[in-house]
Amino acid sequence: MLNRRTVLATGALTAVPLSTPLGALAQGRKDAVTLAMTLEPPGLDPTAGAASAIAEIVHYNIFESLTKINADGTVSPLLAEGWEVSPDLKTYTFKLRRNVKFSNGEPFNAATVKFAFDRAGGDKSTNKDKRTFANLTTQVVDDYTVVLLNKEIDPDLLFVLGQATSIIVEPKSADTNATKPVGTGPYQLQAWNKGSSVVLTAWDAYRDAKAIKIKRATFRFIADPAAQVAALLAGDVDAFPRVTPRSVAQFKANPKFQVVVSGSRAKTILAINNARKPLDDVRVRRAIAAAIDRKAVIEGAGDGYGAPIGSHYVPGAFGYVDTTGINPFDIEKSKRLLAEAGIKTPLELTLTLPPPPYARQGGEVIAAQLAKVGIIAKIQNVEWAQWLSGTYGNKNYDLTIVSHVEPFDLGNFAKPDYYWGYNSPKFNDLFNQIKNTARPADRARLLGEAQRLLANDAVHGFLYSNQWITVANKNLKGLWKDMPVFVNDLSALSWG
Repeated sequence: MLNRRTVLATGALTAVPLSTPLGALAQGRKDAVTLAMTLEPPGLDPTAGAASAIAEIVHYNIFESLTKINADGTVSPLLAEGWEVSPDLKTYTFKLRRNVKFSNGEPFNAATVKFAFDRAGGDKSTNKDKRTFANLTTQVVDDYTVVLLNKEIDPDLLFVLGQATSIIVEPKSADTNATKPVGTGPYQLQAWNKGSSVVLTAWDAYRDAKAIKIKRATFRFIADPAAQVAALLAGDVDAFPRVTPRSVAQFKANPKFQVVVSGSRAKTILAINNARKPLDDVRVRRAIAAAIDRKAVIEGAGDGYGAPIGSHYVPGAFGYVDTTGINPFDIEKSKRLLAEAGIKTPLELTLTLPPPPYARQGGEVIAAQLAKVGIIAKIQNVEWAQWLSGTYGNKNYDLTIVSHVEPFDLGNFAKPDYYWGYNSPKFNDLFNQIKNTARPADRARLLGEAQRLLANDAVHGFLYSNQWITVANKNLKGLWKDMPVFVNDLSALSWG
């Protein structure tokens, strides 16, 4: 059990970086890099929306947090230079980094930390981790000391405080961060060419500006899998994190490229709207799960890159138990469950698919599998903004495919108003115990129970944990080997 921990920064932060408007220029300039992304973010404020594409551009680059999550999943100091944790795991005392300012010239101090966290947990907050911040009371001791009092025990809090939802925002600019982001990081927004790219440039007044080796970073948006491959082959981009797995073999065989296969905490699921009939019947949900051949989905959606999961938890995570045997692939069982539920086939359901290739490709595979048991999944392809507003926001869907990339998001199943409409008093009680249990062995046992409950309730068709592919110029150094969170950490990159 963790009783007390003090962490101090051991050296200056380094920031390096990325990007140019044209790949050809990037290849010839060692102070610029061009990255590509599948999705364009709806805005640039990670406290205002759930889209992971926001953090891929701004987290650790424009905005910073008290802690920083590293590629191996460990946590190190960032805006906090050290901290202490009380024996009961409910009080965190942070010593803040001095001589830090925001890009609009305002100072960073304990008052801004309190503002950011109070805002994140306030009544008007749209932060997807609002519940976490609502449980925190932030106290200012002096300009460079802040205390967080947590209503619950959360051994993962230091990790959570390094996520994009925990960025420290400046009060005067907070409301306009979606289009005019102001942070303490090494970069500023130079241009956002809607539908095409975002350009960041190094901020000369950054506290460690001399460490910035790359002065310009361009993020290009390329959704089409074939276009992604073509852009890499043409040299139009220097790196494509989380690129489509297509043509991996040709990149591995090409000496101009490096291919990095990353583990992740992401869970790709066939999300089921538990609040809609007949999907509110557990037998129907179990029938859907039994109709799915996970291995075939991994081949079709991820070109073989992925590990099957039976619940909303991934192998290697603390407390993981293998639940893939609870709802195994069994076509006859699926048909039998539908009959027991009184379902007359064909049963027509909508399958809403956002743009990422794993969703579009996986949707075709799953629709074909469901058809074998008499479920007609009518595919509706939507853009990301439509998915966020209609599916996630208005819960207007039957089935959808999406990757949940947050490492610690079991708590979403304790939110009855969350987009999948799951409401289980038993799970709520389990999760409350998890949040208030300090002894690791007890937490692991409870986490196992929670995973089994979600699997038995067949809340979703739990598919696989993603393995992400990064293809990059062989001379680009510092790419993350694993991806515990979705960021493009420019400070880690350099040209070799």
